Amino acid sequence: MIERLSAVERDALPIRLPEWRWVADRDALCRSLQFADFCDAFGFMTKVALTAERMNHHPEWFNIYNRVDITLSTHDCQGVSQKDVSLAQAIDDYYSNRK
Repeated sequence: MIERLSAVERDALPIRLPEWRWVADRDALCRSLQFADFCDAFGFMTKVALTAERMNHHPEWFNIYNRVDITLSTHDCQGVSQKDVSLAQAIDDYYSNRK
């Protein structure tokens, strides 16, 4: 059974995931990313999609031209779980190591 993060785990998120923010009206994390152009944004999304598929944990996202907005929440527990933290860390790694 997948469980929501504990209070201690939630308190540590700003240190572990400093670029991610809590969504105001639900138990979810979000981040907006900027790229040089549509092709860079789409390539990034493709890389994340392959990782998400391996993890069996898929993001909610929106893309327009060079921007990708990502929301992470685990539907099985209706909130943020370790699966979201792991995917957010992979997303951060891909974003910081792009080029």
